[in-house]
Amino acid sequence: MTPDDIARRMTGALTTTEAGRMEAFLPSPMVQNHASFLHSLANGSLICAWFGGSLEGKSDISIYASVLTEGASTWGPPQRLSLDPDHSEQNPVLFQAPDGRLLLIHTSQPSGNQDECRIRMTEIATDAADPTRLTAAEGRYLDLPRGSFVRAPVVIRADGAWLLPIFRCIPRPGQKWNGSHDTAAIGISRDAGATWSLDELPHSIGCVHMSPVSLGAPRTAAFFRRRQADFVYRAESMDHGLTWTIPAPTDLPNNNSSIAAITLDDGRIAIICNPVNAAASPDRRTSLYDELGEQDDRPEADPAGGCAPVWGVPRAPVTVCISSDGGLTFPQRIQIEAGPGTCLSNDSTDGRNKEMSYPWLLADRDGSLHIAYTYHRRAIKYVRLAPGWDRIENGA
Repeated sequence: MTPDDIARRMTGALTTTEAGRMEAFLPSPMVQNHASFLHSLANGSLICAWFGGSLEGKSDISIYASVLTEGASTWGPPQRLSLDPDHSEQNPVLFQAPDGRLLLIHTSQPSGNQDECRIRMTEIATDAADPTRLTAAEGRYLDLPRGSFVRAPVVIRADGAWLLPIFRCIPRPGQKWNGSHDTAAIGISRDAGATWSLDELPHSIGCVHMSPVSLGAPRTAAFFRRRQADFVYRAESMDHGLTWTIPAPTDLPNNNSSIAAITLDDGRIAIICNPVNAAASPDRRTSLYDELGEQDDRPEADPAGGCAPVWGVPRAPVTVCISSDGGLTFPQRIQIEAGPGTCLSNDSTDGRNKEMSYPWLLADRDGSLHIAYTYHRRAIKYVRLAPGWDRIENGA
């Protein structure tokens, strides 16, 4: 599809495919839409949040959201939940706090300088009279170091502490950020989000987008996107997330693009990702922000002491990968959508970008699976798989 074809489909209307899936392209007033996140409310509504604007890294990038009420046939209108004219606001996650607050957590950075990013938290209100309506309070920056980034929501530890998965975009003096020294960390709050401290994960250079899942208390596994575009990595905690093993590779390829992991009701782990890596494609680009067009004469960060990040590996197909051994191996793989996945440009208006990336997944109480992902950077696509999806999709 061309960008114009995609735009015409961005109505939010649900359609049923021949395979029995429900699909929709979410409505958005912006030409670029990326990094979706799904959250379910107690009333059965589903919220999808993402960032939209003209181009990732530009200051017109803001957080948007749409609501699908229970039983509705169309997603509600898009609503802007952040507006900072000086920063690119990215990677929204939603978290229902134990006290009932619905919290939006997202990043805020100047231009493509992820090493100067701060994390912002805002309370979101729903409207009883109009369940498709959301409103955002003013919000505030968390007291975490600059260069902190998020992609996954808060996890509540057994002692009540909040754990926020973080990756650190480490600055190199006089050099542009390019991911060469990124590491994994956890933000910890013991006062319901009022104040935060930071715990670094040992030996985690190149491991980002930490996505933790329960293996049954006290065990937790965490999975990582890799800057080196080789494999999804895994770490494990045996003490409710207090300490972690050194991240090690799984059998899932990774293209230096986002992943998301959940624990299914039967204890299996599902990861949604693009299971391809640098060994499968020669496509390369300099960095994530190499086309912003802003004057910056600094050299790219030297990988010495860090890693050599790989950018440009195709971002497709979108695949749900299932593990029955705690996330060590993922033999069952269900393809959601295939395509060229070309991502040598972030531009969403000229048709060069063909990525299907940054997927999120959410298991529903009825056994269905909700999925959202970036479609050619032009739109957010939503897919619902019916209960029994892991058997139906494999033809069982």
